[in-house]
Amino acid sequence: MSAPGFETHIQALFQQQQLAYQQQPMPTLAQRKSDLSRLKAALLQHQEPLVAALNQDYGHRSTDDSLISDVLPVINNINYCLKHLAKWMKPSRRHAGLLLAPATVRVHYQPLGVVGVIVPWNFPVMLSLGPLASLMAAGNRCMLKLSEFTPATNQVIKRILMDCFSADKVAVVEGEAEVASYFSSLAFDHLLFTGSTTVGRYVMQAAAKNLTPVTLELGGKSPVIIADDIDINTAVERLIYGKCLNAGQICVSPDYVLCPASKVQTFVSAYQQKFHQMYGAVADNPDYGNVINDRQFARLQALLLDAKNQGAQVISASGEGMKPDSRKLATQLVLNANDDMQIMQEEIFGPLLPIIPYDSLAGAVTYINHRPRPLALYLMSFDDNTQQYVLANTHSGGVCINETVFHVAADDAPFGGIGPSGMGHYHGHEGFLRFSHAKTVLQRGKLNTGKLVHPPYGTWVQKLLLKFFLR
Repeated sequence: MSAPGFETHIQALFQQQQLAYQQQPMPTLAQRKSDLSRLKAALLQHQEPLVAALNQDYGHRSTDDSLISDVLPVINNINYCLKHLAKWMKPSRRHAGLLLAPATVRVHYQPLGVVGVIVPWNFPVMLSLGPLASLMAAGNRCMLKLSEFTPATNQVIKRILMDCFSADKVAVVEGEAEVASYFSSLAFDHLLFTGSTTVGRYVMQAAAKNLTPVTLELGGKSPVIIADDIDINTAVERLIYGKCLNAGQICVSPDYVLCPASKVQTFVSAYQQKFHQMYGAVADNPDYGNVINDRQFARLQALLLDAKNQGAQVISASGEGMKPDSRKLATQLVLNANDDMQIMQEEIFGPLLPIIPYDSLAGAVTYINHRPRPLALYLMSFDDNTQQYVLANTHSGGVCINETVFHVAADDAPFGGIGPSGMGHYHGHEGFLRFSHAKTVLQRGKLNTGKLVHPPYGTWVQKLLLKFFLR
């Protein structure tokens, strides 16, 4: 349970940030760069404590997984923002057009104000400090609601932020579901939520009461299409890291594989062989991470049991059985899966991988299109026509061709979902725009042509204008 009286504490932080924003609504370029540089320096200084804390929260998490997937993306994001921020902040000139001439039209990018960020447990550093960097580049203040499932990591994040910023600029909130619910009901100027589609609906509902705009980074079932032209070993080599990173606990992790029916067994063998090369036995392998907690491990076990009871065949990529005491689980390849199984109805978010056979590429595309639009779609094919066909005939938040998950690390490109997999984009320039208000400013000089359309109507000038422009 969360501490009693948390509402008063959170409300006080929120009002403190609102007041501070009103007193300084437009931080300068120098102030924003200073904030970003302090955050970067503190993050680099706390790498080892963060890695240790993540390892503690998970029971075991690979040091390299934590550095590559949690710390490095934030540093890259900050560096990218520092490099381009001066250009982003400049008002952009637009065309006034002949009708409004003489006049100038510019778009000014103004901070929104106080932004709330609800952080999940799977990448608690990247998904807290990453958005923080983007919204601070845009000049905002921030309240972070950290996950109750990463308490050790939260303490390091709090220490980093307290060393850098006062609470009226960046504040951290902790607590369980009732705290998250209250947090999402605050009248933020923007609210970013990363998590499940189910919880995302509640967050959006709470935000709607205040007309708070939201960015929802959700998930869903991200498919991998293995086209008939690609060598199976190559396809496995390209997709396996995205499935094994953080033990598959990633919103963009490959959720299921669509494989030519004649190559399913070849895929299973290739996956087992590649998995053995990368990890061997996972029980004592420091490079392979745990499922985060007993609750998530039990959920994954229940998905497998339900699938087995309905006729699925489950094959361990490492040949090892489950070891609940360690919560380490090699990829479990699931054959003969069908839509009645829970594993095909909800996002897996773990090291389970159904293999769905298909007879034609068109059939594979139809299979995807009959389901909710995914956050990511992965295609393994070197054929240009196949690539264009899939791109033109599917909808997803993002796409990787002959790769998985790495599109998230592209600093100069937006990231976000579509439909049930999310709403809104951020990262890079899109992050700056997402957390800014684009304010149009039209300016006239001493010459006022606007009076030409003032009443009384029917003058020869107005008739001429209408005749000229209504064509």
